[in-house]
Amino acid sequence: MSAPAPRTFAEFFAGIGLVRLGLERAGWEVRFANDIDAAKHRQYEGHFGPDESFVLGDVHQLDASAMPDVTLATASFPCTDLSLAGGRKGLGGAQSSAFWGFHDVLKRLGGRRPPLVLLENVPGLLNSHGGADFAAVLTALNDLGYRVDPIMLDAKWFTPQSRLRLFVIAKAVDDDDAIAPEELTPSQLRPAALVDFVQRHPEIIWSCAELPDPPAASSDKLADILEKLSDDDPAWWSDERAEYLLNQMSPRHRADADAMIARRRWTYGAVFRRVRRAPDGEKRSMAEMRTDGLAGCLRTPKGGSGRQILFKAGYGRYAVRLLTPRECARLMGAGEFTIQGSNNDALFGFGDAVCASVLTWIGDNYLNRLTSECCSPRQLELFCR
Repeated sequence: MSAPAPRTFAEFFAGIGLVRLGLERAGWEVRFANDIDAAKHRQYEGHFGPDESFVLGDVHQLDASAMPDVTLATASFPCTDLSLAGGRKGLGGAQSSAFWGFHDVLKRLGGRRPPLVLLENVPGLLNSHGGADFAAVLTALNDLGYRVDPIMLDAKWFTPQSRLRLFVIAKAVDDDDAIAPEELTPSQLRPAALVDFVQRHPEIIWSCAELPDPPAASSDKLADILEKLSDDDPAWWSDERAEYLLNQMSPRHRADADAMIARRRWTYGAVFRRVRRAPDGEKRSMAEMRTDGLAGCLRTPKGGSGRQILFKAGYGRYAVRLLTPRECARLMGAGEFTIQGSNNDALFGFGDAVCASVLTWIGDNYLNRLTSECCSPRQLELFCR
């Protein structure tokens, strides 16, 4: 067989296309994309334009024979069933089981299987069902001929958003820079829990690369990505609604808010509403605010609780509104993204996406080096036997 063009990829569970956006910055070219969500597809096309390589539909029903040859397949498969919100059903859940649809596509590609695979999901995958789900994912990749390397990256190293994610880079050939599992030590990219998992599973075929340290923190803070809205912009909540939020805060968060209000400058906090058990034993909605210059992890705004709220305070005053879609785009490393459709569609799209800046770092510091090692005709011939 002939080798696919270097730095070409197929993007599964593409969403609005932020994996594509991040990898394109690192010199990669998309040849195929797939997602089941029509609203996200419209946003994808709103930014990238109409693209015949995008197939809208269920990953379980894709025609593998119609897929082009590529160097890399990416899969940000649904995380819902790996979280508390999804009842921690794991890979057997209705949504997160989509991984097996992706795996089946790789299997059916046979000799045209990409020499590189990149998975992305929430850190909860590491511990789902006592680690059995993560082991099943890695073993399934091993069974297709891939060696695996898990790493964790946080969006806060690149943008002012706390968003830790688990990535797996799967390679058709061994990596000359691989570290023996027993020699791994905890690091920024591989924290202690991840190293422990690797070392407790010698049956998995690992290939953990030596990698540079990512940035320690983003140079931007929450205030730096905010849109400049006038005081009378309708996005700001009414005084009554803002006061209600303030009164939902626990004593600790209320003290932070009062201190911000008293300052002789504007400062900003990011607020989520969460259901907590009060001292009287009753469950109630509480407003929790972080004031460290970071937004919390963007989420899909299901039921309203996932909407992130901006708290602006100073000079004896305060004001409250939701983060705008443009601000969410900036937090996802996609400030230039063309936003179309309703605000709700945009917030869903960004809440489900991957931080584009993280993907650029992975491309520049990992995938680009691997293309010269995994994509030669000789290596592909060995892999596809």
